[in-house]
Amino acid sequence: MQGKRKIYLDYNASTPVDQRVVDTMLPYFTEKFGNASSDHIFGWDAEEAVENSREQIAGLINCKITEITFSSGATEAANLALFGFCERNRYKGNHIITCKTEHKAVLDTMLALQRKGFEVTYLDVDLEGNIDLQELAESITSETILVCLMLANNETGLIHPMLEIEKIVHSKNVKLMSDITQAVGKIPIDLKRLNLDLAIFSSHKIYGPKGVGALYINKKNKVEIDPYVFGGGQEKAIRPGTLNVPGIVGFGKAAKIASTEIEKESERILDLKNKLESDLKMIEDTTINSEACDRLPNTTNISFKNIEGGQLVRKLNNLAISRGSACTSNTVQASHVLKAMGLDDELALSSIRLSLGNGTTLEDINFAVMEITKTVNKLKGIIV
Repeated sequence: MQGKRKIYLDYNASTPVDQRVVDTMLPYFTEKFGNASSDHIFGWDAEEAVENSREQIAGLINCKITEITFSSGATEAANLALFGFCERNRYKGNHIITCKTEHKAVLDTMLALQRKGFEVTYLDVDLEGNIDLQELAESITSETILVCLMLANNETGLIHPMLEIEKIVHSKNVKLMSDITQAVGKIPIDLKRLNLDLAIFSSHKIYGPKGVGALYINKKNKVEIDPYVFGGGQEKAIRPGTLNVPGIVGFGKAAKIASTEIEKESERILDLKNKLESDLKMIEDTTINSEACDRLPNTTNISFKNIEGGQLVRKLNNLAISRGSACTSNTVQASHVLKAMGLDDELALSSIRLSLGNGTTLEDINFAVMEITKTVNKLKGIIV
């Protein structure tokens, strides 16, 4: 491996922190280190920085600054939103609707809610990963209080038709929550237009620091949630505890950069992804998952028939990619997303996700195509 070129193609997992973000954060570790809740000049400076970041993030997704609550990440925000909303509205009903291809941050929280007595409907998806909008409408009952569907899938990049979903859900007087984590910074998002009631997202997917995320709560729609974590009055008591000021400052700066660069960068990355997919489809028995659907400009999920997935990933050790699977207790499991789309375990385990970002170049794409093609053909016993 020494001296061998290494290419990062896992930007959906995490992104490097933009140097401009790092530079903005640094003073808040040393010079401006105050607690944002402290009633003196150091605290006021920190509080001002937090509110400035809240404004920058609100600008990226077009919402009010009062609708943003900071958290440690999208997973915590999912827990705060789901538990807080469902407990607050339990008197209205105990039924929630979600989808089988949601992120584990949502699915695992749904399982916890089921243990607390809530009923959860998990919508099926078709071979491309789409839900049936008629099934969604028919699944809503008088007991339904919330529909939770992600905007863009983290594994396939598929984008759900959220405007249509919103009309269906709100016509039934039910609230709508969405995990918008993978979409933020990659495609334009207008929360006023989408009219979501709750949304969650994270900093480290948009070249900001890890350990900070946000929960959006629609004030116009009068959405309220009960506190689920206790110990202070910070963030309107929804997420108490000392604020991560440097992280929040970095989150805000990353959002501001994304606001100005998203259009040009998305076009550049889409061109690279199109070339990547066009070249990889030249490999025999290769399928781009969700290819016919509206997808994120940076995400490719590809399946290679009749190869052993474990060998593929080990041979591609100079490419940072995702296998489209989860590793739990050292046991590799087939992706729940791909299985929900109808792929069997063998094919799901022979699938990889490549996600591009601001550091991806044409040279990277050419190198990745060469390495993947050579490795797949070798595993199939094809001599090139």
